[in-house]
This record gives sequence, C-alpha cells and structure tokens, in this order.
Amino acid sequence: MIQDVTILAMASLAETRDTDTGNHIRRTQFYIKALSEDLSTHPRFSAFLTKSNIARLFKSAPLHDIGKVGIPDRILLKPGRFTPEEFEITKAHCALGRDAIQHAEDTLGASVEFLSMAKEIAYSHQEKWDGSGYPVGLAGDAIPVSARLMAVADVYDALISRRVYKEGMPHEKAMGIILEGRGSHFDPDIVDSFMRIHEKFRAIAARYVDSDGDLTKKANQLAVLGG
Repeated sequence: MIQDVTILAMASLAETRDTDTGNHIRRTQFYIKALSEDLSTHPRFSAFLTKSNIARLFKSAPLHDIGKVGIPDRILLKPGRFTPEEFEITKAHCALGRDAIQHAEDTLGASVEFLSMAKEIAYSHQEKWDGSGYPVGLAGDAIPVSARLMAVADVYDALISRRVYKEGMPHEKAMGIILEGRGSHFDPDIVDSFMRIHEKFRAIAARYVDSDGDLTKKANQLAVLGG
C-alpha cells in the first residue's frame, strides 16, 4: 500500500508540470487493466498477460510520463502544438523517464519487477507499430507489450480529455482515430481489443472525468509555474 501511494505521488508530481490533470493517471491505469484482461487469453499475449503481470502493469502505468519533469517549462506548459524544434526536445521525456526509474533501481541495489515494466512503458510508449515512432523507431513485436498497451490508452485519453486550452473529443470520434491507426500506430490486435471493450473505456473516462474544479485548479497551477 505504501509503495502504491509513493508511485502515485511521484506520478502526480510529474503531472503538475504539464497540462494533464491527475485523473489522467487513474484513467490510463484502468484502460490498461481493461485491455490486459481482455487480451489475457489471446494466443499472442496470454504468456505475458498473467494475473501477476497485469497487476504490475496497473502499478507501473502511472510512471509512463515521469520523464516530463526534465522538459523545460517554456515547452511543456505551452498550449497547443509544438514547433518541430520543441517537439524534438519533448521526445527526450522517454529516455529521461527510463533513466530516472533505472536510477531508483540502482539506488535500491536490486531489480524490481514492476519498475522494470515501468521502464519499458516510459521509454517505449511513443513507439509506433510501423516503426515511425520514437525514441528509436522500434516496430511490431520489438515494442514491449506493456508499451503497446500504453500507446492505445494514452492516445485515447489525450483525445477525449478536456484540457485548460481545449475541449475533449467525443468517444465515437476517438474510436475512429484509434481504428484508423490499426496496423500503423497501434498493434492491430490491441486495437481489436479496444473496439471490443470500448464501452469500458467510456465508463472509465466518465468515472474519472476532469471536473470544472479540476481544470480551474490546473489553470491556476500552470499560471504559477509559468511565472
């Protein structure tokens, strides 16, 4: 229990430094759990998606963007699209996150299973099935399963969530974008799982929706960080 609270506290600290609210952490945790449970009997995933690994995925998912603490505020807090130069800088959050988690393991002097999974997710959740992602352009099954699951969860949440500077997209439109990325951005079988259980995603999003109060708090937070 203490370990879980510590992880959420670390992840929440990272979230204070961008436009996401803390609810993003909870939503992506439960999206990944839903996908993992649906795929646990699939021939391609059953060996990995055991009950113990699904629990580790749920525990490690909040650390996926921990590397954002190393990105300059002038870029991270910018509303709207990044310039190409700014985007190149933001890409570093993947390696920064992996390295921060590795440093924690080194300090402990031992490998920790859920932290090893957290490193995979932090480093590879921006990779794409067709090899066009970053940081290293992994493709297909070379991308860790944990990161492939997070890719779908993270993109869906980015699409449907309200932000200080934008409204969220309707669930049905987000579904269409995820489906469009089948076989290019995302593992086809994980997209098929998403389509089977998309109502669970909708329910999770509703359960942990960002209220007006959450967005006001975030706007005030960003104003302080922005100087």
